Amino acid sequence: MNKLIGQNYQTPDLIAKVTGRSKYAEDYRVDGMLFTKLLTSPMPHARVRHIDTSEALKMPGVHAILTADELPVVAPPNRGVAAAEEEGPQSKGGRGTPIKAELGLTNEPVFQGEPILAVAAVDELTAAEAIERIKLDLEPLPFCVDPLQSLRPGGPNARLEGNVYYGAVAKTLKWTEEDWKEVEAGRLPMREAPDMWKVGDVDAAFKEAALIIDETVVCQSTSHQCLEPRTSMAYWENGKLFLHASAQSTAHVSQSIGNWSKADRTKVVLISNYVGGGFGGKNPEAHMHTAIPALLSKKTGRAVMMRITREEDHYIGRARAGLIMRVKLGFRKDGRMIALDMFVVQANGPYARGGDYGTCAVVASANYTPLTMRFRGTAVLTNTPPHGPQRGPGGAQSTVMFEPLLCQAARKLGIDEVEIRKINAPTTGMAYGAPEKNGARSQFTSAFAREALDRGAEKFNWAERKKRNGQMQGTKVIGVGVSLANFSAGTIGFDGMIALTPEGKLTVYSGVGNMGTLSVYDTARVAAEMLEMPWEKCEVVWGDTSKHLPWSSRQGGSQTIHATSRANHAAAMDAKQKLQEIAAKDLGGHPEDYTIGNERVFRKGNPGTGMSYAQAAKRAIELGGKYDGHEVAADLNVMTKESAQALAGVGLMGVARDNYGRKGMTQAFVASFAEVEVDVETGEYKILDYLCVADCGTVINPRGLEGQLHGGAIQGIGYTRSQKWVYDQEYGVALAKRFHYNRPPTILDIPEKMDWDAVNLPDPQTPVGAKGMAEAAVGAGAAAVRCALAAAIGDDYLRRTPVGIDMILASVEGKKRVDRGLTSNV
Repeated sequence: MNKLIGQNYQTPDLIAKVTGRSKYAEDYRVDGMLFTKLLTSPMPHARVRHIDTSEALKMPGVHAILTADELPVVAPPNRGVAAAEEEGPQSKGGRGTPIKAELGLTNEPVFQGEPILAVAAVDELTAAEAIERIKLDLEPLPFCVDPLQSLRPGGPNARLEGNVYYGAVAKTLKWTEEDWKEVEAGRLPMREAPDMWKVGDVDAAFKEAALIIDETVVCQSTSHQCLEPRTSMAYWENGKLFLHASAQSTAHVSQSIGNWSKADRTKVVLISNYVGGGFGGKNPEAHMHTAIPALLSKKTGRAVMMRITREEDHYIGRARAGLIMRVKLGFRKDGRMIALDMFVVQANGPYARGGDYGTCAVVASANYTPLTMRFRGTAVLTNTPPHGPQRGPGGAQSTVMFEPLLCQAARKLGIDEVEIRKINAPTTGMAYGAPEKNGARSQFTSAFAREALDRGAEKFNWAERKKRNGQMQGTKVIGVGVSLANFSAGTIGFDGMIALTPEGKLTVYSGVGNMGTLSVYDTARVAAEMLEMPWEKCEVVWGDTSKHLPWSSRQGGSQTIHATSRANHAAAMDAKQKLQEIAAKDLGGHPEDYTIGNERVFRKGNPGTGMSYAQAAKRAIELGGKYDGHEVAADLNVMTKESAQALAGVGLMGVARDNYGRKGMTQAFVASFAEVEVDVETGEYKILDYLCVADCGTVINPRGLEGQLHGGAIQGIGYTRSQKWVYDQEYGVALAKRFHYNRPPTILDIPEKMDWDAVNLPDPQTPVGAKGMAEAAVGAGAAAVRCALAAAIGDDYLRRTPVGIDMILASVEGKKRVDRGLTSNV
């Protein structure tokens, strides 16, 4: 029986957080520190013709001004294993113009709020006053904040290079007049697109379908809106850059941020012990603005703090891509989906191509395993804040768009809504997603979606509660909905590093960030479990690269629990092997003659012959070489090698790369159920009950899992219920830039009752059995509520999110769908 895995515990940082002793980037101060403020573009697209900073530089207390001309021109960091979900589908771009990379400051702002220059002064007030004295001459350029308007015949381009991504380059694409008539009729054209793939003969399958659903649906763009904006503070000391930042992935950010700051990666010390939320927006490729205080610090010779306001964070804090999709679904009479044909337009933002529209298709393929499928997608450049992966990128949108259509199909076919999902849900080993050139497709390492649906239906009392659908109590009507969500759940190939010390303690080093998800500790407990080490004798080192951290996974794509549990498992197994070897050297016999337990390594069948972990650690230091970290495996990442070398001699070192391998891809599933009450006289609705059941492999930390499932669900509920952007379509400027107007969910929006469960069946392709699930949880919450609303008031009234009370009221009163059509950002 596991002593640590699967058990609740108190995290090492709990007391610091509840007492306020935990320090975030904004909490640090250095003597003589300067403050910087940003001058941002008032226009959605413009060219800087001239900047006059003379009056600002004359002001007492102003120390320096940084412009785009002083920034190094570098490409964003490679996203590696995260590329598939975050960078879009693979396609050949052909001839076209590459889009210039985002660098933090610019002479061609491509969205309102993009920083043009930064002022460093003795305080923020002085810096703000200096900005007021700067004379800025801008040449307005064409702009577009709605992707469909850019595709309209004669419509404007968001970038001078073009308006649509073809692979990695931009070209100009305009639809025909016939295509636009489809848009005016409220649906997208099913036309050729820059990105396409298919499985089987979709057109032939539709001819055999007993039911065809054909709908056009809209999902909005939403800001990340982390509670902690992306504040950072920097200073240089002895040739090293010390950077306090809100970094989502400590190891990855530390190795790439120097490119923007003109610092070698070995000369960067990143301190990010606590992160107030990331959701994908604080990963390495989004840290170009963190270089601003670093460069100003080098220019002035003093520490520089850049505090980002909530409004500034709206502009530079990243956003989820909005999607507009037309989809045709073909079903047999028994409910099996035999054809899926989807055409997606992505509101991309002005810079790097996002992957949401491609992931949207992969998630649909994984959820329903259609017998034939065709994906066509277009990423359209827009003059809005840059988009990037936001918790469940593409997956949340896919689930909230597709799942109500599955409910609609179930009602029309007379099939139970849980059963139709079970009929189409995958099982372990099934193929899904886009085919490779040779026709091969990814396979599930495990898939227990049907088990999750069964457990949820039983726990929610689905069979009885679904009878309430449409029941009126005065002016209020009940709706009960079910949904199935999925998302990628893990990567492989990262490094683990641990040390058994002569004091008899276990130190686990981790390069993942501490965003409040507990994964930095949960994964450390895997190493302790493998070595049967009491948790109270373990120390976790994280958040400060000067403490020598290993190359750990990015925190995106629900990778962390899967990738880092594997890496720490490998490090623990390396340490165990070394314990056995040291015992054999000193006590005779062969390493395989020894085992471990009770903080000792001892001969099998003769526990008296052995040594304590503390004794073995001392002996490892004496032996040196591979035992104490002076020698490490050649396949380790260079960051891990450097860290191990710096720590060599502290004790018995377990340092290893995750080489366990994997046959297939890891995907997590969440089945969710919701009950809503809609007041048809006011349009207001309450969420009375919510339940989710996760297929996340082995449960590592029940309390942490509950937090992730419920937190993700609430984020998804906010997406369905209220959160959105609003842009002036004529002037291209934001009308909603703060919480009050963007409306992320509050305590008043959450379900009155929330519960959870887990299938708790291990994934057989990973040694610990765990899969990530924090992102699938978002789509689960969003879609369950959306399906429950349709069950309450009807399938025909809702085709876009968020579902506001005005949309419900106008549609119910008019007895027809009343919304803003296919227009984005309204």
